Amino acid sequence: MLRSDTKPIRLLLVDDHQVLRLGLRTLFSEADGFQVVGEAGTQAAAVTEAARLKPDVVLMDVRLPDGSGIEACRDIRAERPETRVLFLTSYADDDAVLATILAGADGFLLKEVGGEELLRAVKTVAGGRSILDPAVTQRVLARVRSAPPPPDERRNQLSPQEKRVLALVAEGKTNKEIAVALDLSEKTVGNYLGNIFQKLHVTRRAQAAVYYAQLRPKV
Repeated sequence: MLRSDTKPIRLLLVDDHQVLRLGLRTLFSEADGFQVVGEAGTQAAAVTEAARLKPDVVLMDVRLPDGSGIEACRDIRAERPETRVLFLTSYADDDAVLATILAGADGFLLKEVGGEELLRAVKTVAGGRSILDPAVTQRVLARVRSAPPPPDERRNQLSPQEKRVLALVAEGKTNKEIAVALDLSEKTVGNYLGNIFQKLHVTRRAQAAVYYAQLRPKV
């Protein structure tokens, strides 16, 4: 469900570096359309504050002093699925990227991202779409693709048109771009995506892309 543009995006900042949190708070406080509702520096605090403050988006680091932002993401999404989680980290580790996707994260960006790009990314995620660093994502999907596929019949349940839609999702296409490519309406694409997510037992475009990479036939 897409949120209304009339309300500011409620944001929870999670990073163990106070100076970085201060910089992020300043960035978002000076931009229109955002409200920083809280901060956390640990995994435990992130989960607690997300439950208490009910933010629209959690901007979170992967590595935290008492554990993993990935575990925090999993707990937050289990408790409140409508909260979006965007990872902002210094570490482009393939395993970490894949883990964030499978944990239900909506995005993954490196900390070298520019301020304007970060603002756009948070708006994108708050709007119900995924955003992933293209270079990192493509490398991870290539790695997944090269691994032996798991014994999984889920992809065989997809119709030919659903497989075409899923292939374009894996390329990072938006619903509008998919609609143009397949000569469909955006509403029809959305319906196909709903069916795909249900059949693959996923809730995020990035998760669906990972499954596509795992299950597509080798060439």
